[in-house]
Amino acid sequence: MKIELPAPAKINLTLHVTGRRKDGYHNLVTRMQKLDCCDWLELELTDTGQVEIFCDSDEVGDDQSNYAVRAAHLFFQSCGNSRRHGLKIRLVKQIPVAAGLGGGSSDGASVLKGLNELYGFPFSEAELIDCGRSLGADFAFFLSGHVAAVARGIGDILEKADSVDQYHYLLINPGVQVNTRWVYGNYSLTKKTEKFIFRGSLKTVEQGFTPAALHNDLEPVTIARYPVIERIKNMLMEDGAAGALMSGSGPTVFGLFDDERSAEAAVISLTRKFADKAEYRIITAKALGGA
Repeated sequence: MKIELPAPAKINLTLHVTGRRKDGYHNLVTRMQKLDCCDWLELELTDTGQVEIFCDSDEVGDDQSNYAVRAAHLFFQSCGNSRRHGLKIRLVKQIPVAAGLGGGSSDGASVLKGLNELYGFPFSEAELIDCGRSLGADFAFFLSGHVAAVARGIGDILEKADSVDQYHYLLINPGVQVNTRWVYGNYSLTKKTEKFIFRGSLKTVEQGFTPAALHNDLEPVTIARYPVIERIKNMLMEDGAAGALMSGSGPTVFGLFDDERSAEAAVISLTRKFADKAEYRIITAKALGGA
């Protein structure tokens, strides 16, 4: 039996760090949005008892550090795997690696959802989310049916939000990989930040979203090491974006454009500006809509 399914990217429209936990993780309030930029996975049950992954990108590992592989092992362990199945995963990467877009977590979440379907839905959505928490905070959002949500805690306590699908999104990845743990480890929480957080995040939930609400507490940390992020933000604004922000721990920057024509014009302009930057990727995307 086999199944094919997408693994969408996400962006953080707002990200406020609210405190550091005793276990080393940070509490946060973040508004996340799924995009139609997706990886694609084909899952095929086998009788080998082994989990194998085949990917078109050399940047993706094939060992236990890979979220898709870890998710498969976790599912088999959780369900008992009395049939002693193995799994062959074929992964087509479209989402840049270590880019602040949640690609690895989304791949892993899609493996959990796909295996759950292949096994006849032994787990509810809530049970899958509980299962995925041990793999990473972003798993909750990707396992949920929400296309947009405000996440609290370490990012695993979700409240449905309206999809911000009125914009055209332009994503620029400068070709560097950022370690999320390093970014959080170098973030300094201040009392001033704590007071700002709840006011700003509550506004985006109760009053809808506008580009003026774009905010990421982690941005200064990553920009200090990779100043190109600030330059990319400025270029997006110069080329007509209504707002621009680094997503997650970076380094990908996204711009919001009011219409398709202005987004297309920006792609042309930025492609010229980055003509000598072969490592840069420009991705156009739309927000996923619906429930």
